[in-house]
Order: sequence, then C-alpha cells, then structure tokens
Amino acid sequence: MVSEIWTEKYRPKQFIELVGQDDIIQRVESLTNSLNIPHLMFAGPAGTGKSTLALIVVKQLFKQNWKENYLELNASDERGINIVREKVKNFARTKSLGNVPFKVIFLDEADALTPEAQQALRRTMENYSTTCRFILSCNYSSKIIDPIQSRCAIFRFKLLEKKEIEIYLNRIAQAENLTISPEAMEILYEGCEGDCRRATNLLQTTTTISPSVTAELISTVISNAKPKDIKVVLDYALSGDFQKSREKLLDVMLKESISGQDVIKAIQKEIWNLPVEPEIKVRLTEKTGETEFRIVEGSDPFIQLEALLASFVLAGLGK
Repeated sequence: MVSEIWTEKYRPKQFIELVGQDDIIQRVESLTNSLNIPHLMFAGPAGTGKSTLALIVVKQLFKQNWKENYLELNASDERGINIVREKVKNFARTKSLGNVPFKVIFLDEADALTPEAQQALRRTMENYSTTCRFILSCNYSSKIIDPIQSRCAIFRFKLLEKKEIEIYLNRIAQAENLTISPEAMEILYEGCEGDCRRATNLLQTTTTISPSVTAELISTVISNAKPKDIKVVLDYALSGDFQKSREKLLDVMLKESISGQDVIKAIQKEIWNLPVEPEIKVRLTEKTGETEFRIVEGSDPFIQLEALLASFVLAGLGK
C-alpha cells in the first residue's frame, strides 16, 4: 500500500501554492484575511484540495497557535451522535488562544454523519457560533441536512484539469529529480481522472521502479485496460465477429488482471471514437450503462460483458 508521505510533504502551505479552484481560493482567502470567517462547507470529489484548503485557512488565521485552536475529526470513523455531544461540544465551548476570537473544527467526510448526529451538530453550530467556526468537507452536499447547509457558505470543488495536475506533478518532479515524459503525463492524468492525491500516489509508486517515468511504467502501475486493446475488441464486434471479440476480451481481462468495471469504463470512453452513426453511439452508451449497473449489483462480469459485445455485434449489423 502506498504511503501518503509524499501527499503530506508536498501539501501546499499557502493559498498561492494551491492549484485549481481559483475562484474558491480567492473568496476563501478574502474571508480568511478579514479574520471573521463564517461556517464553511467544501463539497466535491476526492483529491481536489478540500482538506488542504481547510488546513491553510487555519494556519493563516492562527499562525503558530493553530494546533491549539484547531480540531480535526473524520466523520466516517466516528459518525454517531456521541462525537458531537462530547468531542465537538467540549472543544467548541472553550475560548480560543490568540487574537482570533474563535476556534475552528474541521469535520472531514461530514456526509457520513448519521441524521441524529447532524441534528445535534446543527444546535452546536448555533449555540457556539461566537467561540467556534465549523469547516465541513463532503463528497455529496445533498447528504447534509438543509439546516446545516443554510448555516454555511458552500463552496463546490471540481475535478482538476490536466494543466493543473501537470503543474503539481512537475513541482514534485523538480524537487525529487524525476523526469516525466509528455506521454507519461497524459496517462497519469487519465489514470487519476482529476484526483490530485491519486496522481501523487501513482507517481510515487512508479518512481520506486525508476526515476525516469515513462508511459509504459505508468501503464504497468495503473493496470487499466489499454484503449488500443479495447478498440480491437469493439472493432471485432462491430464487424460481426463475436467469437474473436469475445476471445480478445477474455485475453485482456486475464492477462492484464482488469476488472469488469474497469473494462466498462474503457468501453464507454472508446464508444465515441468508433466510426458509427451518433444514434448508434447513444444506443451503445445506454447498453453500457445497463451492463455497468448489473455488474455493480453482483452479476458475473464476463457474462454481462459478453452480452454487451452481442449488442455491439447487432449494432454493426444494423439491428
């Protein structure tokens, strides 16, 4: 298992070091500089900088006293009502140290809190608003009850773009004396899908093999279905050769140890590069979604993928 030493080592210390989310960073920095932040909610996908931004806010507010005025809890580990009644309330009711008149509690993965715990948190946020501010981080803001949402300034994070991932990885490469080829950077971005933390871990895993990061090395580490292999599978199917398509698919899944869900994702991306009519692409995308749902629900992946290939064969025959 890859450690998160690199992630922590290269975590930005100031607002200016963050990549992506420029609008959010500017607004949060303005609030922080005023020394009077409201309750904040950071919502968005994993690895986009929510926890990092919360830590920067606290360090900018309290300077060297930040540890004494900051409590971080992961709600997915402690999700019951007792965490709010005991840890959160006890910390919130005491006075802060330094010039800032409030402390900060950071609740990571707040959407994992039970409804009862969220109701208790709602009252705590109201009763101790003069001595404590809350920063909530979540993947899905819809899982947070409306009374809490209405008490927070909500900032919605988006997945990082390729140029932003490149800036971050090049910063690491320069510090660690690594070389990353343009092709490797492309595959790194495709593998992390905008998740900066995953990109860091992929790079770290690859550099344990060699400091020169190539496309081949990254492909070995990611173990995703290669687009060219999936294209061969789909080309056979569209030409009406179900047997060869099935054999190639089995070969890809066994040799590369690719899961059914990874194959589905690769097929979904490759559909839009096929030389067929847009209406057929739409129909095949719908079939891909149905197959993915069945696999997630527990159906045999290979049987479901065979059925999907049969749909491609029929599409190729104009049926």
